[in-house]
Amino acid sequence: MGTCKRMLSCLVSVQVDDLECAIKPNFRESNMFQGSIVALVTPMQVDGRVDESSLRALVDWHVEQGTDAIVAVGTSGESATLDEDEHCRVIKQVIEFAAGRIPIIAGTGANSTREAVALTQCAAQAGADACLLVTPYYNKPTQEGLYQHHKAIAEAVDIPQLLYNVPGRTACDMLPETVARLSTIPHIVGIKEATGNLQRVPLLRQLCGEDFVLLSGDDATTREFVLRGGQGCISVTANVAPAAMHQMVAAALRGDAAEAERIDQALAALHKALFLESNPIPVKWALEEMGRIPPGLRLPLTRLSGQYHDAVRVALSKAGII
Repeated sequence: MGTCKRMLSCLVSVQVDDLECAIKPNFRESNMFQGSIVALVTPMQVDGRVDESSLRALVDWHVEQGTDAIVAVGTSGESATLDEDEHCRVIKQVIEFAAGRIPIIAGTGANSTREAVALTQCAAQAGADACLLVTPYYNKPTQEGLYQHHKAIAEAVDIPQLLYNVPGRTACDMLPETVARLSTIPHIVGIKEATGNLQRVPLLRQLCGEDFVLLSGDDATTREFVLRGGQGCISVTANVAPAAMHQMVAAALRGDAAEAERIDQALAALHKALFLESNPIPVKWALEEMGRIPPGLRLPLTRLSGQYHDAVRVALSKAGII
């Protein structure tokens, strides 16, 4: 229901105490999947417990700063070290804290198809607007395996789904031809493409059609990705610079390359610094420096090495954050 109440394009029939969708909105044409979408961190205390008050404050801040949508419990949200109950609980909390003010995309990928289905069902039942599903990691499926994996999830759960290709973390690259096959399946509406390979943007557009959503998963190349035809990004940098990322992507979407470049130049050092160690190590340290979250991470992740502290501080300063 959350999506239906927010989407202006949804035809509705009014009942006494409720608002029902007469038809499903066209998610591929909605603005839910464009702009700067933050890959939200999951705040934790030193002992690893999820910090709910900090999570609520982050959601409120992103709404205030103009972030276009939130991904809950993706890679930046430490999905790999939350158990299934925690994973579902954090998704539910983010949806609750957002209270319909901003679309929520739930990270529900897994390298087990059954687990991915279960997490996606949980997110759908909680009221998520869409789900983001990373390619199965570690077990290195074939292209046919990738196709069957995502097809099975799409057929099992009635919710818009975004593919997520990040071979640098998964050791598995979903090729454009496989994306094209999947783009014809109902509920699969787009992809977060995190290879940083800008040549894939026009190729994916050609293979998948104009209404298939293309989102960058690489902050450093997001500006060019959007200028070449993408609809936006799912961003790590947006965790610490939400307003600037929103403004940069908005400029690129309206074709103002000069303005997008001007904003992006101030963020360039940040795009680099936030990956000096494995994400989300640097971005959580940066948010801690900003006073927005406590210093918790879960093993096997550890706090940012001291040798990188100055580089992250300098990047935050160049971006006008501290």
